[in-house]
Amino acid sequence: MADAERLSARCPAVLRHPAAAPVAVLAAGAAGTAYLYATDPHQPGHWLPRCPFRLVTGLLCPACGGTRMVYDLMHGHFTQAWLDNRVLLLASPYALALLVRWMWAGLHGRAWHPRLGPRGLTLVLGVAIAWAVLRNVVD
Repeated sequence: MADAERLSARCPAVLRHPAAAPVAVLAAGAAGTAYLYATDPHQPGHWLPRCPFRLVTGLLCPACGGTRMVYDLMHGHFTQAWLDNRVLLLASPYALALLVRWMWAGLHGRAWHPRLGPRGLTLVLGVAIAWAVLRNVVD
């Protein structure tokens, strides 16, 4: 018996349901959002994770500013959210649509495994690298 089969046999049926993973992601996201709503990441003295790439290199990674961006969006500060991280702001509706699609499939008893082909992967990595370089040169 393969390891995955043994693990699957020991997990309760509810954890094997196709909706379990998207529901867990949604619950964790809701808990994080609730904490973030009351915690201003622009101010020091909060318990929010720091970017490990920035801690090591001193440079902004492609996702740096994402926490501040979400906080600003929740509080209606759209211009500040744009300044925090433009690329993540533009990609957010797509990420939300993927979560909704995953949740929809799971709630209908179907597993959904999106695939990113070589061209898509090249595009995503190219945009991330270009954004990281651009924001560290210009900002």
